Amino acid sequence: MTLDYDNRTGRPVGRVTTALGLVLPGVRRVRARAEEYADTWHARNLVTLAATGPRWVVLGDSMSQSVGASSVDAGWVGQLASRLGTACPPILNLSATGARAADVLTQQLGVLARLDARAPRRDPARDLVTVMVGSNDLFAGAQVRTALAGTFARLLDELPDGSVVTTLPQPARAAQEVNRLVEAARDAGRVRVVDMRTAGPDSWSGKLAADFFHPNDDGYTGIADAFEPVVRRVLGS
Repeated sequence: MTLDYDNRTGRPVGRVTTALGLVLPGVRRVRARAEEYADTWHARNLVTLAATGPRWVVLGDSMSQSVGASSVDAGWVGQLASRLGTACPPILNLSATGARAADVLTQQLGVLARLDARAPRRDPARDLVTVMVGSNDLFAGAQVRTALAGTFARLLDELPDGSVVTTLPQPARAAQEVNRLVEAARDAGRVRVVDMRTAGPDSWSGKLAADFFHPNDDGYTGIADAFEPVVRRVLGS
């Protein structure tokens, strides 16, 4: 099966990131590996498409691409997969660096729907779906930030039942609005929640990459710690 998606949003790098990259070598170093990680996940996705059983569908942004980690497998997805061992389904990682909630809604879920339509004998209800997105929306400007709650509400409506969704730990009003929506979807039995406000790292001291924005390996360990009990319950492992 072919995959008409390369783990990229198609948007150019933002002006702030570009400007910071001109003066901060750490930003350039971290950003430079984003292309490598996107290509790695794309190649792995092609292998996963040959599998017929349940899979782990990863939706989100650079945090699920492993950007900032020393290797693609040192991100939270790779670390959790290693912990799960044989209980981990084949990974279909549709995340993309720079992705916003609207990209997950229109692009990544669109790719997933097309793939499922091409494989009618698959049972997508057996898939584990994880979603971590929204941080880029908070830093994308007032218009995107203001629209975040409405976009996230539509995203929650479109996600498969039982998807694992994170809250946003930032104190911004837009993040709080999203968290209320996520909690309401959880209370309605539609999603499972990883609450990054309480289950994520207690402190990011020493856990950030050279760009001082993305996690490093230790930071991703904390995110994997937060996901692990919820994912194990879903998988029954």
